[in-house]
Amino acid sequence: MVSGCCRLDMSSYVSVLVLCSLLLWGSNSQQEQSSAAQRCFCQVTGYLDDCTCDVETIDHFNNYGLFPKLQQLVASDYFRYYKANLKKPCPFWEDNSHCGVKDCAVKPCPTDEVPGLKPPGFKYTEEANRAHEEIDDCEKEKRLSAVDESLSVEAQEAMLKWNRHDDSADNFCELDDEESPDAEYVDLLKNPERYTGYKGADTWRIWNSIYEENCFKPKAVQRPLNPLTSTRGLCVEKRAFYRLISGLHASINIHLCANYLLKDTWMDKIWGHNTAEFQKRFDATLTQGEGPKRLKNLYFIYLIELRAISKVLPFFERSSFLLYTGNETKDTETKKLLLDVLLDARDFPLHFDENSLFSGDKKEAAKLKEDFRQHFRNISKIMDCVGCFKCRLWGKLQTQGLGTALKILFSERQIENLSESNQPSEFHLTRQEIVALFNAFARISTSVKELENFRTLLEKV
Repeated sequence: MVSGCCRLDMSSYVSVLVLCSLLLWGSNSQQEQSSAAQRCFCQVTGYLDDCTCDVETIDHFNNYGLFPKLQQLVASDYFRYYKANLKKPCPFWEDNSHCGVKDCAVKPCPTDEVPGLKPPGFKYTEEANRAHEEIDDCEKEKRLSAVDESLSVEAQEAMLKWNRHDDSADNFCELDDEESPDAEYVDLLKNPERYTGYKGADTWRIWNSIYEENCFKPKAVQRPLNPLTSTRGLCVEKRAFYRLISGLHASINIHLCANYLLKDTWMDKIWGHNTAEFQKRFDATLTQGEGPKRLKNLYFIYLIELRAISKVLPFFERSSFLLYTGNETKDTETKKLLLDVLLDARDFPLHFDENSLFSGDKKEAAKLKEDFRQHFRNISKIMDCVGCFKCRLWGKLQTQGLGTALKILFSERQIENLSESNQPSEFHLTRQEIVALFNAFARISTSVKELENFRTLLEKV
């Protein structure tokens, strides 16, 4: 009798154990299913380090306000054409790994298709520039610049001085020689940034070089492509620089995941969101916890560039500033839209406080600022080592855009001293810098918007 009871109790125990195991397995399965949609984003929330702003505020401000305006702005004639030399040799190592994939190629734009290079004024033509090279160097250097034919001689002389100043110590980028025969205008709308299928060895080498050789990196970092394992021990300036590079890297990866070549046949190509590729780059489990940190650094670079365009408002709101393409009606509309974007940026409630940078000992701060600038110039040079020409184009544009943003942040006094007239000023932006600045910020803005799309898609995984 007792033995039978024992057998019954043991049988019941086993049944309970099996039932509990099934319930536990079901619970874990449900947890795994829910975490699959959250592993990339569960940590991407709340306040950002070194900032008083939170992720949610940026999402709402960007996705439902600034993003659509920026897309309209960069589609305008003034902002869609960018001049770049994509044939410069790599200055750091011998490189013969140019991409042979068709989607790596860039389609240059004939000069007669670029608004502003031809009439209404003959002086905007190439023939006029060659004939009067010794008289009007400004026109030679800036055939697509924001110059209307009604500008005074004084204004043209001022621009000439500005051009000479552009290569001074204020620049954070290695600028292309726009007069090089290898420099060509590119229609950015016809050469979108997206995954090209290029998988050259230098794709790893580029970012490895940026992180390993040109960043203020913590000594604890052993793997350059997982750079943010620890930023303890870095001052706020070095930490900020490091997070800018990581944020730029994250943004570029998001663009590639959002415009991925999903189908490639002889009949057509289909581009779209690749959630598996996104998880590979940003899932906490698949990136040893680094993915969410990279995404938070995207928001950090967003704040930096947003702060820059808010501070440069006085430069653009002068009535003497023109967005010249030759179509007066469209030029007026484009400037109105530009000012609308700048005013929205100015009214953002939780800006990054750039005064926290370089605010210590003056001598040390000056050295740190110069190191900051030199490191970034080196990074801009590395973009000439990218084997995929389309990737090189967007890499050069986005590094120049970020460099222009840094130039603005560190030119507060010069911007405050701007006058309404076209008298020579310590602060000036070239047309190339303007185009790069707003296209680069539009790319960062697009990345933030795409995170919302990937959140929705991953909930279905």
